[in-house]
Amino acid sequence: MESMLVIIRLALCLLALFPISSGSGINVWPKPRTFSWPNPQATLLSPAFTIAAPNHTFLSSAVERYLHLVHTEHHLPLVNPSVNLTPSKLPPLRTLSIVVSDLKAPLQHGVDESYSLSIPTSGPAKLTANTAWGAMRGLETFSQLVWSDPSVVAVGVYVWDAPLFGHRGVMLDTSRNYYPVKDILRTIGAMSANKLNVFHWHITDSHSFPLVLPSEPDLAAKGSYGPDMQYSPNDIKTIVQFGLEHGVRVIPEIDSPGHTGSWAEAYPEIVACANMFWWPAGSEWADRLASEPGTGHLNPLNPKTYQVLKNVIHDVASLFPEPFFHSGADEIIPGCWKADPAIQSFLSNGGTLSQLLEIFVNSTLPYILSLNRTVVYWEDVLLDENIKVPTTVLPKEHTILQTWNNGPNNTKRIVSSGYKTIVSSSDFYYLDCGHGSFLGNDSQYDQEGAGANSGNGGSWCGPFKTWQTIYNYDITYGLSKEEAKLVLGGEVALWSEQADPTVLDARIWPRTSAMAETLWSGNRDKMGMKRYAGATDRLNEWRYRMVRRGVEAEPLQPLWCVRNPGMCNTVQASAS
Repeated sequence: MESMLVIIRLALCLLALFPISSGSGINVWPKPRTFSWPNPQATLLSPAFTIAAPNHTFLSSAVERYLHLVHTEHHLPLVNPSVNLTPSKLPPLRTLSIVVSDLKAPLQHGVDESYSLSIPTSGPAKLTANTAWGAMRGLETFSQLVWSDPSVVAVGVYVWDAPLFGHRGVMLDTSRNYYPVKDILRTIGAMSANKLNVFHWHITDSHSFPLVLPSEPDLAAKGSYGPDMQYSPNDIKTIVQFGLEHGVRVIPEIDSPGHTGSWAEAYPEIVACANMFWWPAGSEWADRLASEPGTGHLNPLNPKTYQVLKNVIHDVASLFPEPFFHSGADEIIPGCWKADPAIQSFLSNGGTLSQLLEIFVNSTLPYILSLNRTVVYWEDVLLDENIKVPTTVLPKEHTILQTWNNGPNNTKRIVSSGYKTIVSSSDFYYLDCGHGSFLGNDSQYDQEGAGANSGNGGSWCGPFKTWQTIYNYDITYGLSKEEAKLVLGGEVALWSEQADPTVLDARIWPRTSAMAETLWSGNRDKMGMKRYAGATDRLNEWRYRMVRRGVEAEPLQPLWCVRNPGMCNTVQASAS
C-alpha cells in the first residue's frame, strides 16, 4: 500500500512538470451517439486500476485485454486534449464496474450492442450494457478515454451509445492472394477497435481454394496455392474464437456457381470452361468466359455438382457457427456455361440460362436453410440483366441480397422488392478501386501527352475511394422510412487482385474507420449537417492511435496539418 502511494505521488509530480496543453477535445472513434463532458477534467488512472465484470467466456477475455491496454498503451495525442487537470483534488480512478443484464445473448445479427458509461470525478466508473457485446463496445470507448504517461483518464464523463446499423463489416478476399492467419486476426482486432462487428470472409474463388474441408480434402489439396497457403479446421477455430472474443462475427462465403474454377483441380467434370483463356481472341466482350482472368462455373446439370457442393456446405456450416451463410451467385457469365456441351444441349432444347441458375438455386438453397442458416447472395441473383431468378425462388424471410452495383439505385430496387440488403456499393465501398488494371500486355497505358491515364486510370471501378467519399455516403439515400428498415448495414470490400499481406492494413485503414463511424453514429451533426470537416482532425488522431496499436494504417495528411489545425482546409474557417 505504501509503495502504491509513492507511485501515485511520483506520477502527480510528473504531471505537474508536464501539464496537458490546450488543444482539441478528447477523441473517441467512432463518435458516440451521446457524449457529455461538461467540465473537461482528467485524473490519474491508479496503478492498481481494475475492471470488475461478470463471468462470461468472451467478455472475460475482453476485460483482460482492455485492462492490459489501458495500463500499457500510454497514448500521446498529436494534439493534447483541453483538460483541466487537478490531480491534487481528484482521486485516481481505481475501478471500472461492468453490469450486464443478459449474459446469454449470442453474437448474431440484431444483438443489442448498446451501453452506457459513467466516469465520475470520484468513486468507481460504471459500464452498463444489456449484453456482453455491448459491454465490449463500452470497453473500447473507455480505453480511448485513457491517455498519456503516466496514464490519465477523463472524468465527469457520461456516454450513452448504440449503433445505427446492426451489420457493420469488412469483406476480405483470400482466394486471389493468400493472407496468413495472423493478418486476419490483426484485421479482426482492428475492426473491433472501430466497433465493426462482421468479418465477411470471401474464402474461395476461381483462383484458389484455400479452405481445408474434412469431407472434400482434395479441393484444397489440389485447388490451393500450396500446403502453406491453406486454412485448416484449427485455423478456422482460431479465427472464429478470436472473432467472438472481439465481438466480431465471421461470415463464410463459398461463392457459387460462378467463380469456381479452382474446384476443377479436384473435380474437372463438374466445372464448365475451367482453365480456359478468359477472353477468347477476336470475340466480343459479351462472349467472354469471365470478367477477369480465372474462369470456371459449376455445372448445374451434373448431379455430382450437388454431391460435392452439399459436402462443402455441410462442412462450412459445421466450422462456422454464424447463422448467415453467404452463397455468392454473382457474375454468372453466359459464355462460360455455353462452352459446356451438356449445357449447349439444354439450351438448344429450349432451356435458358436463367432456368439453369434457377435449377442451381433450387438444388442448394433448401439444403442451406435445412442447416438453420439465412442465405446471403450477391444482388446479381435477382438483378442481373441476363441471368437471374424470379422472386418466387428466393424466400424473403430467409434471403438477404448484398448490393455492389449502381450505388443507391440497386439498393432501392432490392428493398422495394421486399428483401433485406447489405450495402457494399463499388462506387463508395470498394477499397481495391483506383490502382489500375492488373492485366498484362495492356495497351491502354501506352499513351503520351495530356489526358494519358485519365478517368478511372484503367480500374473498372476507379477512381480510388477516399475516406471522405466513404464517410459521406448515406446507405439509405433515396429510401422511404419503411424501405430503410430493410437495410441491415454495410460492408467495405477488399478484393485481392492487387492486395496481399504487405498492403493489407493500408488498404483497409483508416478508410474503413470512416464507414465504421457513419454506420455507428452517422455522418451528420445534431443540426443535420454533414460533419466530415470536423471528422478530419479526429480521424487523424485515431489513425495515429491505431498505428501505435500495431495497425499500419495509411496517413491522411502531412503531420504539419495536424499540428496546424485548419491550415489544410480548402476554405479558411471564419473566426467565431
